[in-house]
Amino acid sequence: MPWWLGRGCGRVVPTSAQQGEGTLYQSHRSLFGEELWTLLLRLAPERPRETRSLLLRQGDPATHVLALCSGSAAVTRRDERGQRTLLAVRGEGELLGELSFLDGGARSATVIAAEPCTVHTVPAADFESFINRHNLLHALARHAVGRIRESEEIRQELATAPVPVRLAAALLRLADASKQPLGLPVGIRLTQEELAQIIGASRNSVVQSLTPWRTEGWVRTATNGGLVLHDVERLRRVVEAG
Repeated sequence: MPWWLGRGCGRVVPTSAQQGEGTLYQSHRSLFGEELWTLLLRLAPERPRETRSLLLRQGDPATHVLALCSGSAAVTRRDERGQRTLLAVRGEGELLGELSFLDGGARSATVIAAEPCTVHTVPAADFESFINRHNLLHALARHAVGRIRESEEIRQELATAPVPVRLAAALLRLADASKQPLGLPVGIRLTQEELAQIIGASRNSVVQSLTPWRTEGWVRTATNGGLVLHDVERLRRVVEAG
């Protein structure tokens, strides 16, 4: 099993080599603590964002950082050939866009809402003042290194994987980030076309991958065009076998 698929639908679980690195794999909310996280949220009002909303665009300047308070978001990157790859799925209690803040460069990835979200858009200058005032820069930088490592591991694992494996892995990560109760059917709000885009595949190949899973009853199509996962264990086995 890839190290980034652990307990539940797809939760990141550090390997033995990564244990002991503390801040690298926890959420930003856990990293900062409840008091500081609450203070950060007070820097900007809460805004609702609908499924499929563009939260950050690859190549844009780093004018702000997003604090994700509910929902989940898919992080993808397009390479020079136009191929898009899923790097991560982030859930509540996470910052989005902090890497560009740290290195001063343009956005390195595109982030879209995988389900309805609430976010706080914190201007870069206010975020910088907050980080400096509370001496969080070192911890944030270490955390960012861990997240880069995680994304690279996922990208390398899936770069040569067949579409069914990439799709199953994406569905598992989306399911986990949605925080829906374990053991119950899990709704995935993204359409087949959108799933194809975030894993760098054609819609036809996604449809072909889903067909036997539907026949077996692992997934079904939702009325809104998304999917409902009825057997995440079977999807995890697809990833393990891939």
